Amino acid sequence: QVQLVESGGGLVQAGGSLRLSCAASGRTFSRPVMGWFRQAPGKEREFVAHINWSGTLTSYSDSVKGRFTISRDNAKTTVFLQMNSLKPEDTAVYYCAASNQITARATAYDYWGQGTQVTVSS
Repeated sequence: QVQLVESGGGLVQAGGSLRLSCAASGRTFSRPVMGWFRQAPGKEREFVAHINWSGTLTSYSDSVKGRFTISRDNAKTTVFLQMNSLKPEDTAVYYCAASNQITARATAYDYWGQGTQVTVSS
């Protein structure tokens, strides 16, 4: 089992920044790939970014590339999503998830956090 808890969401003006954190516990070594996804009202959940165990391999959706950065701490227990130049269309509930595959497919992630709300005002 892997437990995930997100934090760091909030309300920010367009152009601002937020840093999301995801604290992982349990058998984290069994799910070495960590991903961030988001879901806006009325829309499907979409991939944002993922990172491998060592932090040497990352991938981003086109919509956030160049603005968001995913990273993880040396102890591999916390994953971060630094979000810069935020836009109103970034408004969504952001979820972190764990997988044993390096993939952007949400169905490959079998552990999920409860989500944290990010709201970007124009």
